[in-house]
Amino acid sequence: MSKVVATGKTIEEAVERGMTQLGVNRDRVTVNVIEQPSRGFLGLIGAKEAKVELTLIPAPAPAASAPSVPQQSARESTQEAIGGVPRQDSGQPGEEAYQQAVRFIVDVAKSMGLTVEVEIVHAKESTTLQISGPDLGLVIGRRGQTLDALQYLANIVANRYSDSFIRLVLDAENFRERRKKTLEELADRLAGRVIRTRKEVVLEPMSPQERKIIHSRLQDHKQVNTLSKGDEPNRRVVITLK
Repeated sequence: MSKVVATGKTIEEAVERGMTQLGVNRDRVTVNVIEQPSRGFLGLIGAKEAKVELTLIPAPAPAASAPSVPQQSARESTQEAIGGVPRQDSGQPGEEAYQQAVRFIVDVAKSMGLTVEVEIVHAKESTTLQISGPDLGLVIGRRGQTLDALQYLANIVANRYSDSFIRLVLDAENFRERRKKTLEELADRLAGRVIRTRKEVVLEPMSPQERKIIHSRLQDHKQVNTLSKGDEPNRRVVITLK
């Protein structure tokens, strides 16, 4: 099998599903976006699922090509920001890849009427791009959905400038840590409810990353278990008694 079509709540989720079907990493596929989700900033979050086509690249694999972005309203500037970045012919991962991702974020924020600064913070497993500036609620979006969409696109831009995979994490106003703390507190509170009422609790649909936080928080709990049920984009965490 050299080509698959996959769907998901977001483009990133659809790509992950396709890579699972092919059994390869992101640097082994090219991505063609067939259909964007129906609603949301940049057209990446919505009730209508994203649909992508993944084509397997024979080794040695070049970096995956960027998906197309619909040419409409705010999405138009996003396409220009990606399309206006020429691909680097070759070379090792370096600051150029990170700088191009920063440029992309600044350009998208400008299209939203925002002026932002982006700090590059390198760590062992990933590099974080810390976004600062006024009115960052627009950049973060509802429960971080816009930030996640920008993170996915910034990763595509950066990896067009690197022969080896780069993983970027976008953060704004320390949202990632604040959201993690909120979910951990929610997990503790709902675990207590399950113990008191002796009835399972089903959480609202969450992204795979947020479900992982709930599972990790309660994995060593002595009285409750967690599991996930349902299909994306409506997959939920369930907390039950042991």
